[in-house]
Amino acid sequence: MKKRPEHATAFGVCIYNKGYEASLELHKIYQMLSDDSLATGVEVRVVDESGEDYIYPAAFFSAIKPSAEVLKSLLRAS
Repeated sequence: MKKRPEHATAFGVCIYNKGYEASLELHKIYQMLSDDSLATGVEVRVVDESGEDYIYPAAFFSAIKPSAEVLKSLLRAS
C-alpha cells in the first residue's frame, strides 16, 4: 500500500464489484490514484471503503471528469 499523493485528482464511478462487494459500492465515485507500476491500464489504484488505496481491475470503474466545483468538493471529502 502506497502513501496517497495529495495531488491525485482522477475519479471514477464503480460499475462492477463482483468479489469486492465489501470494499466497493456500485455507482459510488472513487478517487483513482496514479501509479506508474500499473502503466498497462488493466488495473487501477483506488481509495476504497476502508479509506486505504488498493489495486482493482480497471474494468470495475468508469472514469469521470467532474466540473471544477464538484472536483473541489470531492477533493475535500477524500
